[in-house]
Amino acid sequence: MAEDTQPTYEVLALRFGTHAGRPARDNFLVDEGQFTPGSEMPMDFYLWVVRNERHFLLVDTGFPEEMAVRRGRTLFRDPVDALADLGIAAEDVADVVITHMHYDHAGNVDRFPRARIHMQEEELRFCTGPSMRHHVVRKPFEPVNVRSAVQSLYDGQLVLHQGEFEILPGVTVHPVPGHTPGTQVVRVPTARGWVVLAGDTTHLWANIRLRSPFPILDQLTPMLNGYDTLEALADGGDHIIPGHDPQVARRFPRLAGTDDWVCLHEDALDASEGASAAKVVHGGLL
Repeated sequence: MAEDTQPTYEVLALRFGTHAGRPARDNFLVDEGQFTPGSEMPMDFYLWVVRNERHFLLVDTGFPEEMAVRRGRTLFRDPVDALADLGIAAEDVADVVITHMHYDHAGNVDRFPRARIHMQEEELRFCTGPSMRHHVVRKPFEPVNVRSAVQSLYDGQLVLHQGEFEILPGVTVHPVPGHTPGTQVVRVPTARGWVVLAGDTTHLWANIRLRSPFPILDQLTPMLNGYDTLEALADGGDHIIPGHDPQVARRFPRLAGTDDWVCLHEDALDASEGASAAKVVHGGLL
């Protein structure tokens, strides 16, 4: 009897934008004296692709130029158009995972007309529920994105999950609440082991290393507990891919023939993400 074999995938990250000039203090809930006065720590914006010879999965969908301008972000490329680098068009994408509904992860959904849109049911309930009456809670959301999600539900595209679910063979989503009630992460088997696309369960490697969360969150204790979940799901520190760390685009090899995509399924170019995180918060920019 032949042994079952675990499929493996390539995991690619596209850095499509940035928030430069951001004070380091803004990236951590609590200042425990770890910041050099006046230090800056930019945040980058990514989307991710999981693929092999049979499957293609998009994780998050970025945001459009109009939104970047209005929110003071810099967009390097249209994230949907950039899929052409990989030889795929938006209308050919069959599955999209939305880690959560904040503006920088859930824009452009309406540009994927044939895709199944995978989301935790709790996330849809949150962004359409009474919590949105509070300005500070709804600020990271965009009404146009929420309307797109609801339209996808009515169109039969939105697939709502209640907990862990296998999206592709071997590729699973896992709820890790805290940042929002319905935040989920994506666990992927690769040639170098289990890689976890953490989304905003940790914005930066420094957040998880220091157990110091990003300040936009719904519940603190579940967010902190989520760090333990990430470490249990991944095969090492550099297998946890934070949602906004500029080091992601620097620490992994570039995909051949492209300028903006990096290969997360390959070994990091160094093994210093822990040291880098400490250097960032103590000494400003790397």
